[in-house]
Formats: sequence, C-alpha cells, structure tokens
Amino acid sequence: MTDQDQNSTKGRVAIGMSGGTDSSAAAAMLVDQGYEVIGLTAHMWKEGSRCCSIEDVDRARKVCSYLGIRHYVVNAQDLFTDKIVDPFVKEYAAGRTPSPCIHCNSFVKFGFLVDRARQLNCDYLATGHYARVEKHDGKYHLFCAKDPKKDQSYFLHRLDQEQLGFILFPLADIPKPEVKSYSDKRGLPIIPRGESQDLCFVEEGKLPDFVEQRDPSVIQSGEIHDQNGNVVGTHTGLHRFTVGQRGKLGIALGERMYVKRLDTENNIVEVAPRPGVMKSECTLIDLHWISGVAPCAELRCEVRPRYGSNGAAARVAVSAGHRATVIFEEPQFALTPGQAAVFYQDSEVLGGGWINEVP
Repeated sequence: MTDQDQNSTKGRVAIGMSGGTDSSAAAAMLVDQGYEVIGLTAHMWKEGSRCCSIEDVDRARKVCSYLGIRHYVVNAQDLFTDKIVDPFVKEYAAGRTPSPCIHCNSFVKFGFLVDRARQLNCDYLATGHYARVEKHDGKYHLFCAKDPKKDQSYFLHRLDQEQLGFILFPLADIPKPEVKSYSDKRGLPIIPRGESQDLCFVEEGKLPDFVEQRDPSVIQSGEIHDQNGNVVGTHTGLHRFTVGQRGKLGIALGERMYVKRLDTENNIVEVAPRPGVMKSECTLIDLHWISGVAPCAELRCEVRPRYGSNGAAARVAVSAGHRATVIFEEPQFALTPGQAAVFYQDSEVLGGGWINEVP
C-alpha cells in the first residue's frame, strides 16, 4: 500500500491517462486534493498514433511513477477498431464526414474505461477533458468549460446520466495556461508533443490513404461538377473530399470554389462559390438527450453544427424515431452529413444528433 492509499480521504478515482499535459495535470490535482488515484491507460491503436498508442502508455507510466500512484494498462484495440475505426472508414466510403472522437468518448473513454474503473472498485472515473458536470434536482447536467478555447463539451454530448454521475473533470474551471503553469510547477515529467487537430489514429495528412488501405473499393474515378452541372474536373474517390473543403480540389475556375455536395449515387463532387455552400436547414438522426428525454417537440436553442462553431440560433423540430429538423435563423457554412449538431442553452449542453441530410 502506498502512502497515498493510506492518506486518501475522498475516495478512489481512476483517471484516464495519455501522458499528455491535461490528463497528467488532472491526475496530480486529484492527488493533491486527497483522492486515492489510479492511472488507467487504454492501448487502443498501433505505434505512431497520438493519445492511444504504446508510446502513450510509456508516457503515462512515467507520470504515474512520479506521482507515486498505481498505473494499469488495458487493451482496447479490438473495441477501438470495431466501434471507432471501422465505422469511420464506412462513413467516408458512404460520402459522409464522421466524428470518431464522439464515438470514442461514448464507447471507450466513458464506456470501456468506466467498466474497468468499477472493476477496480473506484468511486469515479476522471479525465483531462475541459467540460463541467453539475447535479440539480436529481439530474446531472453537462456544461461548457470555463476556457472557451479548450471547451470539449461538443464531443461529450452523447454521455448519459449514469456516465455523468461517475465522472470527474478536474480541469473544468481552469484555463489551459494555468494548467500548463501548474504542471510545470509540479515538475510533472511530460514530454511535449503539440496539440494536433488531426485524428489520433491517422498519420497527419494521410487520411485518404488510410481509408483506401482499409477499404480499396473507395478508389473510384468520377467527375467534379460546378453548381450548374458543368464538368470542371475529375477525382479518384469521394473519400478525398469533405463538404466545405476549398483546397486540393484539382480545379481552377477563376474564383474560390468549395465542395458543396458529395453525390454518392453518381460519384460526383459538386463545387460552388461560398454562397452556394451556405444552408439554413438540415435533418438529424439518432438524437441523444443528456437528461434522457426530449425537452419538448419544438426547441429554440443554439446549435453547433461542428466542433469549433460558436453556435447559431435555431429552431429544432423533434419528430418520431429520434429524428429532428434544424432550421437556423441565418444560413450556415458547410452543413456536413456525418457531423454532429449539438444543442446548447446558454452554456449547458442539452443533447444533439447526427446531420443526415442537407436539403
């Protein structure tokens, strides 16, 4: 038994650790606050990835050793492939742009790791996510983090009441610069690696190649059309494009063009000037509500149709079958099938769904 075990008064908490600044600082804060802390790292992907590889296991182990806490490694590679990677490739093959981080949070970080934390008789699972959970009137509520530049509530909108009741977010009210300052003062042995916005399991700049390697059938030559139906170029697969994309189109038409639509039936990439990519409506499928139930048949709120969006006022008309139609007060740029549209009321996350069609 470690000194930390003997001195712990607040309960036992497992913390998902990647060895990066956020999860390492969160672990140290929990130790300082008097919790019995156990480091938990999921090995999800092969070497060379970010946040889920064997290199990250080594990084997390060094931090746990420094903090004097136990560290467990759990193998989640099969689950990650089945629930995250394979659906990701399937979505791209279908001409959609998926959000794998949201699925990873639901199935792995707050599914698989929660189960492992309970097996270790933990009272909570903590992570280095920037978001906030509060309990009011017997229900758990999810809110944005204090630091808007780091807020990750968008990626957590599919968590349920049971998951939220078991989660701690130590960084909820701490701006990123203060987290970095704390980790430096604490002397945490963190090896900087930057904060890439690319996917953790895909080599930077190699997404189309990754999809092709796992599903060669996506390599299908087709045409690029302008919004009037004129052929303006060719392509080698819809998986190389996303709605709203401007660069790497392989065409020059004298004005900036953006991907407006991916026509999977005819294998056509449709492009248009920016005004042609502005849309006011989209339909959603597979709705999820933080409270467990839809608040009402029609909801007025802010909707974020992609991560990094500031949100836009909209009317959400909920229909049967966990579906909804979102009508924005002002046109939005590049509403993209496959992406999540998340509902906010002020700083609270109400829920969200997957963009399915954009009329």
